[in-house]
Amino acid sequence: MTQLLETRPTGAIAEHAAALQDTLIELIDLSLQAKQGHWNVVGPTFGPVHALLDTFTDEYRDWYDTVAERITAIGVSPDGRSTTVAVGTPLVQLPEGQIEDRFLLAWFDERVTLVAARVGDRVGQLADIDAASQDVLIEVLRGLDKQRWMIRAHRV
Repeated sequence: MTQLLETRPTGAIAEHAAALQDTLIELIDLSLQAKQGHWNVVGPTFGPVHALLDTFTDEYRDWYDTVAERITAIGVSPDGRSTTVAVGTPLVQLPEGQIEDRFLLAWFDERVTLVAARVGDRVGQLADIDAASQDVLIEVLRGLDKQRWMIRAHRV
C-alpha cells in the first residue's frame, strides 16, 4: 500500500502554486484539444493545419511538463489528472466529429488568446512573489503569442 503525503501550501507559496496549477490545467486541455483537432480537421488547408496542430500539441506538452516540474520544485504536488483538468478548465470543448479547417483555426485563435490573457495576468501576479515561477510563465506566454501569430497567418 502506498502512503500519500498531503501537501497544503500556505501564503505566497499557495498563491503562486495556484497560478502554476491553473496554467497546467489549461495547457493539458489545449494539448488534448489540439490533438483532437489534428485528427479531425478537414478542408482545403487540411495538410498545413494538421501539421500545425501536431506542433502545437508538442509545445503544450513541453510547457506543461515544465510548469508541473516548477510546481514540484516549490514543494507542491502538481495535479494533471483527467478529472482535475475536466473540472478546472475554462475552455469550451471542441465539437464532436470532423471540423472544417477555417472553423478550427478560429476556435484555436479564441482559445489560445484566452489562455494567453490568463497566463499574462498570472505573470503579473508572480512579479513580487517568485521570479523563477514568473519566468516559466513568461516563456509559456511567449510561446502562446507565437502560436497566435501562426494561427492568424493561416487565417488570411
